[in-house]
Amino acid sequence: MILGTSETSRQIWRRSGIAACAQLNIARCTEQIDSCRKESSQCYIIFSVPLPFLVLISLIRVGQAQAVFKPVLSVEPNSPQIFRGETVTLTCRTSGGSGPYYWNKDDDNVHRSAENYYTINVDQSHKYRCYGSVDGRTTTWSNEVTLSVIERPKAVLTLQPDGPIFGGQEVTFTCEIRGHAETEWMYNWYKDGVQIFSYTKSRQYSFRPVESLSAKYTCSGRRRNDSQTSETSNTVTLTVSGSVEDAGFFGASGYNLSKTFFRVPCEIFYYLCTALPKPVVSINPDEQVYRGETVTLRCDIQDEEDSDWIYSWNKDGSGVSSEQEYRISSAETSHAGKYTCRGRERGGSHSSHTSDAVTLTVSEKPKPELTSSREGAVLKGNYVTLSCTLKLQSAGWKFYWIKPTQSTETETEAKTDYYTKTYSAVRVSDGGQYRCRAGRGNPVYYTHYSDALWVNVTESPKAVVTIKPDKHVFSGETVTLRCEMQGGGDTEWKYSWYKKDKTFYRTTQEFSFSSVRNDDSGEYTCRGRRSSDSQRSEISDAVTLTVSDAAEAVVSVSPLRWLTEGDSVTLSCEVKHSSTGWTFSWYTEVPSRDRQGSLRYSTALLSDSSRGSGGSYTLSPVTVKHTGIYMCRAERGEPVFHTRFSNLQPLWITGESPPVTLIINPSRTQHFTADSLSLSCEDQSDSTGWTVRGYTHSETVFDCPSVSGSTCNISFLSTSNTGVYWCQSESGGRSNPVNITVHNGDVILDSPVHPVTEGHPLTLHCLSRNSNISDSGVDFYKDGSVLQKKTTGEMTISTVSKSDEGFYHCKHPERGESPKSWVSVKDSGSGSSIDIVFVAVGLSLALLFIILLLILLWWHKSYKGKDRDIQQNSNQTPGQNQSQSGAEDSQSAYTPLQTGSVHIYATVENASKSDAAAEPSGAIYTKVMKKKEPHNNKNDDAGPSDVIYTELELKPQKKTKKNQVKASVEYETVYSQLKQNT
Repeated sequence: MILGTSETSRQIWRRSGIAACAQLNIARCTEQIDSCRKESSQCYIIFSVPLPFLVLISLIRVGQAQAVFKPVLSVEPNSPQIFRGETVTLTCRTSGGSGPYYWNKDDDNVHRSAENYYTINVDQSHKYRCYGSVDGRTTTWSNEVTLSVIERPKAVLTLQPDGPIFGGQEVTFTCEIRGHAETEWMYNWYKDGVQIFSYTKSRQYSFRPVESLSAKYTCSGRRRNDSQTSETSNTVTLTVSGSVEDAGFFGASGYNLSKTFFRVPCEIFYYLCTALPKPVVSINPDEQVYRGETVTLRCDIQDEEDSDWIYSWNKDGSGVSSEQEYRISSAETSHAGKYTCRGRERGGSHSSHTSDAVTLTVSEKPKPELTSSREGAVLKGNYVTLSCTLKLQSAGWKFYWIKPTQSTETETEAKTDYYTKTYSAVRVSDGGQYRCRAGRGNPVYYTHYSDALWVNVTESPKAVVTIKPDKHVFSGETVTLRCEMQGGGDTEWKYSWYKKDKTFYRTTQEFSFSSVRNDDSGEYTCRGRRSSDSQRSEISDAVTLTVSDAAEAVVSVSPLRWLTEGDSVTLSCEVKHSSTGWTFSWYTEVPSRDRQGSLRYSTALLSDSSRGSGGSYTLSPVTVKHTGIYMCRAERGEPVFHTRFSNLQPLWITGESPPVTLIINPSRTQHFTADSLSLSCEDQSDSTGWTVRGYTHSETVFDCPSVSGSTCNISFLSTSNTGVYWCQSESGGRSNPVNITVHNGDVILDSPVHPVTEGHPLTLHCLSRNSNISDSGVDFYKDGSVLQKKTTGEMTISTVSKSDEGFYHCKHPERGESPKSWVSVKDSGSGSSIDIVFVAVGLSLALLFIILLLILLWWHKSYKGKDRDIQQNSNQTPGQNQSQSGAEDSQSAYTPLQTGSVHIYATVENASKSDAAAEPSGAIYTKVMKKKEPHNNKNDDAGPSDVIYTELELKPQKKTKKNQVKASVEYETVYSQLKQNT
């Protein structure tokens, strides 16, 4: 807004509607100022300001906007000490700032306002600070202002002269603020409660009353430097009666007109007469003094030159001095009394009136009383105010404070202008005995020392912040912060909370975030304030609350995810970056049919998963049915807060006799991209409800998208098809899992899909994408080490053992290398149920064949023996037969069964352990041998002596004893031997 005309010569700039009008119509100027005030509190009125000056003002405003926004806190009235009950206005000034404004008292938030000022009535000493905002950003704290509160002084009103007052007689009211110098104050005068004079410099009010001026009078003081007011004085009633006999007037020419204007007050004819001057007595330092103190009384005649007068002093009616100043160097009680003075014109015959009497009181040397603002011990870090009080209030004192130390030579006095001293943020070492004394004048007159006051400073209880459920929480959780007092006892406390050194608007011991957010992260501290005396505790250590976006559970497995039936496995669940207060639940995927009859898999809680803080789930022993995907979730707090589901953790269990087998075509674990692949569930006992499922490296589970019966067809392979595949039924049956790798390179390894039986051969091929590997040389590796070099693309291990298990891959010198594949070797003793059936059937057939063979041999031998007996009966005696038979027995170690002269040997033996070890386990064989039996008598030519042995070995059976049987057979002997391993 710009006001003025081109004729205006003055250049005036004012802010906030305060302007000075120059050479303009005053009414117009006032109107513009009022309008400006209504429109904006940041209004400018400029009268004919040159353009360069306007540019300078703009630059100043821009510079101010870029400054650091620290408010300035000011106090009105601005005084180091504020009277109790005084109204104080705090103003928080911020350049370019706006509301709201926040007000802090002794680190507690007490007020919030849209305006930048805060008006209070003070009753105790406190510290204040504030902050606001600029362009939506919070400013820093302002400077700290301490309001030190003292008792409000009370004015004392006296009237002179004493006794009856007559009309026309001069009276003087004196308004005294005891304990303060007259020059500190301006005075207000009241008649019957109505103010008649305001802000007079003199504490005396003199006039010549008439009867109509009879009334009740009071006064009050207003301190000049800060406009604080005293309490209103006592009431003094002025009663005027009668008339003045001698007004004591001087005419303009110097002659006495008192007789002429006997009944006419001078106030009416001020142009004709002048009243006699009246001196005023002042006493320094005060009317109340003490023995030994220096006192100076001074007589002043108002509106007159001091050199024009000669002075005289009277004490209780007796003259004591003729100087304008009467000095008493060391007051004694004898100096006490009423003092008046009077002046006489130097070289003239006129005298002044006699001054009003001033009473000088001389008391014994005083001893102040030292008191503390705290009852009991002061807590470390708090403040304490000591007061050094004189029983008789008087002005001009300064106060001296002493804290005794171990050595009196190091005692020092601290001096203050006021009778109070505040010690802020006391330490334990500040405890001790304090004394004080007062002094005034020049030379200084000191009072006695006060009695010692013991100030006890103790350690302050320290606040401790606790956070539940944990210092690290997640968005949406319920978080509770609590402030505990260590060593605080049962005392009641009020609490203050701070976040990043700024006051946080909570006053309770405990508070909660019902759904914590990321911006709630930060450092939190608290402190307590004792309800009984407002002393503060020590502030707590900062505790950092960290709020993360989402709680993530993570599953790990030990020892491995690939297992064999009968193994044990433990799944462990934990929450990332957090370990406190969690309980865990375990889940897996289960099949079900939807309304349309389609098979779907959903997440279900494992019925045997125990919820607990351990976060582990153990399967022992595992079976093929445990193949599948597992996950966990954690929870804590009240109300319950859940994490997200964890990552998927697969378990692959290989069994000896799964109910179904996953058939891969082509039957290898590695495949080229763009090739086709068929996976089918075959040989299952339950032919319905089988599904091919897969788990890829992207940690996703899927069902085969193209299914024909229980066959999954993938027409165009990609690397995303790399993963583990298995068959699964609705009833929970599962096949052994198969690991399939889809390679985008030029070389793959052709290795078996299922485990190789120990003792069988193993052949590996190195395949090229477009043709067979050339004979230029292919290297095969096992577990990263070269196994065979410069092959033709094929490697065979003739007899596989457990040591051959491992990761295999091949490498072509030009086309690169294949991925690695695991080759598993299973125990040779672990045959299938079909093998066992074949063995049992074979054993039965072999046993039947042996029995038939023995019967035929026995019949044949028996027939031939009869013919030989007929031929030899005449040449051989029974005794010879017996001896011959005995010889055979001794050589062959068989016990004969005798029936006549023919020997039949039947022997059953147990095979030794060494024999059993030499043969394959479960082997069954029949051995038939024909041997010539030697004869003891070389001359015996009775005919051929063929012996036929039949040997049968069965495992395992119990040992049997040898039996001997004799029978009457013919010439040839048949041996039948059974061996049985133990």
